[in-house]
Amino acid sequence: MSARPGPAPYLADLTTEEAERAVADSPLVLLPAGALEQHGPGLPLGTDLVRAERVAERVAARLDGRAVIGPSLPVGVSPHHLAFAGTLSLSVDTFRAVVHEYVGGLYRHGWRKVLVITGHGGNNAALTTVAQDLLADRPDLEFAWTPLTALAAEAVAAMDVSEVSGHSGEAETAQMLHLAPDLVRAGRLRPGTTALAGLDRLSRLARRRGHPALQVRYDRLSPDGVLGDPTRATGADGAAIVTAVVDRITDFAREWLQE
Repeated sequence: MSARPGPAPYLADLTTEEAERAVADSPLVLLPAGALEQHGPGLPLGTDLVRAERVAERVAARLDGRAVIGPSLPVGVSPHHLAFAGTLSLSVDTFRAVVHEYVGGLYRHGWRKVLVITGHGGNNAALTTVAQDLLADRPDLEFAWTPLTALAAEAVAAMDVSEVSGHSGEAETAQMLHLAPDLVRAGRLRPGTTALAGLDRLSRLARRRGHPALQVRYDRLSPDGVLGDPTRATGADGAAIVTAVVDRITDFAREWLQE
């Protein structure tokens, strides 16, 4: 099992007096965001939140008390996974409203820097619009958000990934093998859709990189919701990805915190 950082500075663990001091001592709030959605037969429904929270803990540990971890957003925007048991999804409007309410509460108590760390790509578009709204509504608030795996492109490129890879595939499984191996059902990992030839015409269009962008349901992309071959993943690959992600976010935060 991978080593976890020391006690994380979670806002929920503070008293109200400690929280009042934290506004000055820890001016950056990290909000982990994830999803409650299928991740194939081998990974838990909470995979995206687990990764976001563990990365937030590592970033906070490296910021020497200058950041506090706020409440998580455990359910995200996941309509594309609803065909699979256990998946819950918020509408875009509801997810946006929850983020707005979290940020508004933090703002009320004096925090002016908020960074959402999202392990779920389905949250990205909503977070972009939240950022735009906050520019107009709270011009003195500095709001940022970041994905995870996309920050480690070189580490992912160094892996042996399938032609089709992504959700619950090599990179995501590797991260879980590093961050939370006890939650991985290693004996149940199996390849999903691994080649473009295995997709229908509309699904192939949806998997093209860049734009135009097309959304399709994951039960159309893969019978078990897996894109790629998670059996190729290793904890060492996951460590390389997580290290790159934490380095990138920490570097951004350190520069951001310079007054």
